[in-house]
Amino acid sequence: MSDDALGAIEDAPILEFDPAPTAVIEPSEVIEPMSIAPHAVLCFFQDVIADVVERHGGRTVDHVVSEIGRNPIYEIDHDGRRVVVMHPGVGAPLAAGFLEELIARGCRSFVACGGAGVLVPDVALGHVIVPTSAVRDEGTSYHYMPPSRTVEPAATAVDAIVAVAERHGVPHVTGATWTSDALYRETRRKVDDRVAQGCLTVEMEAAAFFAVAAFRGVTFGQVLYAGDDLSGDTWDQRGWNDHTSGRETLFRIAAEAVLTSPPDPFPTIGRQG
Repeated sequence: MSDDALGAIEDAPILEFDPAPTAVIEPSEVIEPMSIAPHAVLCFFQDVIADVVERHGGRTVDHVVSEIGRNPIYEIDHDGRRVVVMHPGVGAPLAAGFLEELIARGCRSFVACGGAGVLVPDVALGHVIVPTSAVRDEGTSYHYMPPSRTVEPAATAVDAIVAVAERHGVPHVTGATWTSDALYRETRRKVDDRVAQGCLTVEMEAAAFFAVAAFRGVTFGQVLYAGDDLSGDTWDQRGWNDHTSGRETLFRIAAEAVLTSPPDPFPTIGRQG
């Protein structure tokens, strides 16, 4: 690589991390704390959310708001305990912003559940994957921590998710995920590189979730299920978004795990929301 190319990389604004603990707009300046369950499931499946809210007598306690509209924050009763349930939006920037606003309201322990593209062969549709790290190939995480190749979830959350899966006999694997902003720029070379680096899946939010949680000093873990297949020469959609039983199983794992995941595994770097 030429000196000019190296210089351009070093000058990239995304690498200019500022460790200041406060920003011009803090979540606490726009969001009021409220009486809300400290445990939250961020669920990417609207159909599962609707079913869970109906079956558990869920209630709307607030909304997060963006230009795509009002997104309800629900509370449900899960085994006698309150749990927040919310769709976190799609893509790292929106998901990170919604997470910030839930933290500002008072949530402290999170498990996200969603689908992911599979990068390796022989991972069956619906198989459960628990990320232990995320490759930071998106932009949001670089505003929350210094540049690095990967970011990790809370070990306590990972342990809780794995324990729940094992307790219920749900087959699962642990490993790295690749967080990318550009679903239409997952090139074959990049896929092969990520597989060589140990990634099992690709998705759009994990690295940002983990970075925000570390910065704010809250617990965060994620559980994914194997969706579309990117491991072959051609993309295989596999009908993943119609795999209802896998999505419901993932939610149950997330809800049970978040209630056994203790909060605050990290020192707080930023000001609490």
